[in-house]
Amino acid sequence: MASQLDRVEVEITVLLGRAAIPMQQLLRMGRGAVIPLDANEDDEVWILANNHPIARGELVIDGDRMSITVTKPAIVEDYFATEQ
Repeated sequence: MASQLDRVEVEITVLLGRAAIPMQQLLRMGRGAVIPLDANEDDEVWILANNHPIARGELVIDGDRMSITVTKPAIVEDYFATEQ
């Protein structure tokens, strides 16, 4: 018998950075286009559950694999203060 928790769906998103670009520029971009982000490679990432910030983390690259190490809980006010 399946538990009620088995039916709960949670979408996890990792936010590496943000960019503000005009819609016309976005529409002109093709495959392989590079969008500069407001983050550096050593910056912490935001970890979101259903678009709600839950933690901060560090990006870990090992060969061709990428993962996230959770470093601390998110401070929700900080997340919304950095939105553009």
